[in-house]
Amino acid sequence: MNQGTAEIRVPATAESTVYIVGGTGGVGLEVARRFVAAGTQRIGLVGRNRERGEKAADHIRSLAPGVWSLFVAGDVNDPAEAGRVTDELRAGLGSADILINSTTSSFTPRLFHDTAPGDVPDMLLQQALGPINMCRAVLPDMRAQRGGAIVNVASDAAKVPTPGESVLGAAMAAIVSFTKTLAMEAKRDGVRVNAVTPSLIRDTGAYDRVMAEPFSAKLFEKAARAASLGVAEPIDLAELIIFLCSPQARRITGQAVSPNGGISAG
Repeated sequence: MNQGTAEIRVPATAESTVYIVGGTGGVGLEVARRFVAAGTQRIGLVGRNRERGEKAADHIRSLAPGVWSLFVAGDVNDPAEAGRVTDELRAGLGSADILINSTTSSFTPRLFHDTAPGDVPDMLLQQALGPINMCRAVLPDMRAQRGGAIVNVASDAAKVPTPGESVLGAAMAAIVSFTKTLAMEAKRDGVRVNAVTPSLIRDTGAYDRVMAEPFSAKLFEKAARAASLGVAEPIDLAELIIFLCSPQARRITGQAVSPNGGISAG
């Protein structure tokens, strides 16, 4: 083992401080539950809705003795807000060992010629900017402590051209490209950065939204039929994310993994 690798800090999952952006529901909340099951006791949740966030934090604290879950409200699409959120989490829990960015926009798939030109900037920025801002906010602490793990949740649309997701796919591709490039930059400081790129995820708000509209429902019903191993559920994403953040994945960085049940490959 070379000296540089020997200096890298990789804490056990149970000893890690975790920040989860989008942790108040869906995949993010399931990730928080799985971290508690793995013994983690310091978990920060970030979201826009204060009532929902406080309820989620109460739920996480109720899962095991000694767990402290802190909710901070903020819109991390604003870099100043991302910095403030990180400062509050640091003050309450300590510096992040693990950052999970699991945010979604309110937009649903639509063909490009049916997309209002004025919607395009928000479709790109609401999806891609938050993870970038949060990575920038936590990176100085991770570099200083010589270690950290970041997982950005994107989607298969980053890899597979999907009708109706021309703009959303561009935003997802931006997240994946950013993730891989940051992984190459941050590895010298012991920081690992990976992406998870699911397709459909049952039992989430995003799933309900796309299935409520005729065009996107038809699109994703076809995708679901291709998922011979089953359509992913939040727990499938959560287990993969826990692994990618664990010491068992200490050699894995710069990857984009698609838990999609066989909908696509690549």
